[in-house]
Amino acid sequence: MSEVIMSALTAYVDKQVLVVTQDGRVIVGELKGFDQTTNVILSGSTERVYSADEGVEEVPLGVYIVRGDNITLIGEFDVEADKQIDLSTVRADPISEVQH
Repeated sequence: MSEVIMSALTAYVDKQVLVVTQDGRVIVGELKGFDQTTNVILSGSTERVYSADEGVEEVPLGVYIVRGDNITLIGEFDVEADKQIDLSTVRADPISEVQH
């Protein structure tokens, strides 16, 4: 893993992050650690399941490991801004799986 990525992830440790996986899953949790292959460990995590017909379903995952080769995007998550959103009113198509 490049030093730039390692440095960026180090800044996110003990902060809330949002992870989008290759198969379109959206997981929110506190980044507790990572390794040289970008596998990440999240605590207090939940998966957000989006639907065009219903509000966002939040599925508790607890401590969760995401393989680095399955991560499409990871970034810091603004908890305060998120609290302002009523997820039961959000309608969105699920993210499609990444096609290579």
